[in-house]
Amino acid sequence: MTIVAIILIVIIGITASDREKITSIENLIGSIITPIQKIFYNSSESVVGTVKSIGSITQLKNENSSLKEENAKLKEQVRNYEDIISKTDYLRNAAILKEKTKYNLVETQIIGKDPENWFDRFVIDKGSKDGIKKGDAVIQGIEVDGNTIEEGLVGRVVEVGDNWAKVIAIIDEGSNLSFNVIRTQDGGIIKGDFEGNISGYLFDTKADVVKGDKLLTSGLGGIFIKGLYIGEISEVTKNSDDLLVNIEVKSAVNFNKLQNVFVIIGK
Repeated sequence: MTIVAIILIVIIGITASDREKITSIENLIGSIITPIQKIFYNSSESVVGTVKSIGSITQLKNENSSLKEENAKLKEQVRNYEDIISKTDYLRNAAILKEKTKYNLVETQIIGKDPENWFDRFVIDKGSKDGIKKGDAVIQGIEVDGNTIEEGLVGRVVEVGDNWAKVIAIIDEGSNLSFNVIRTQDGGIIKGDFEGNISGYLFDTKADVVKGDKLLTSGLGGIFIKGLYIGEISEVTKNSDDLLVNIEVKSAVNFNKLQNVFVIIGK
């Protein structure tokens, strides 16, 4: 490398002056040195290019890492916003219900669900220390006809501990309740099934009930307080050979999204 540098300096010195022709020795030396010079030049350019490429890759990795971190934060924010939005209706209905209800309510959170009856039976985080007892009705604030909030029936308390209670929902196959149709005041019995549906019958075979009729608890049998909103009839089956009018009922409560419920305590 040193020898090449010296030769190049000599050539530069010799050719520094303006001449029309170069000597044969200069031409020979130039012919020998030029390929070598080209190799060293290309090598140096390659090294510089490699260094720049490594720098670019490092920069891209850093930028990618920053983008991933920012993306994760944005996704978390979106989840938080979606959670807030999903709870908006419940929070609004709960606030209105607490203002208008005539009952003493204990607000509770669902902390466990029966693995065999995932939406039918669940555990809440309040118990006898909060005034809850076996048989108490469990409700949720439900919007009816787009402008009124009613006590929507969820189920009833079947077991109570000091700071917990177990609830059986009205869609459970072990749940039975009597009802009245608001429009006609016809009465009947409904119950849940193992698929989470609600069906039943009316006592009067001539009852003039139709799809969309709304139901309230009747209070008969003392299982539930009278006047709690159940839901509406989704199907009516009248059979001349059957002594009863059979109905299917759509609950006002969305059991798939239950998180918080109220328990009616006291008389």
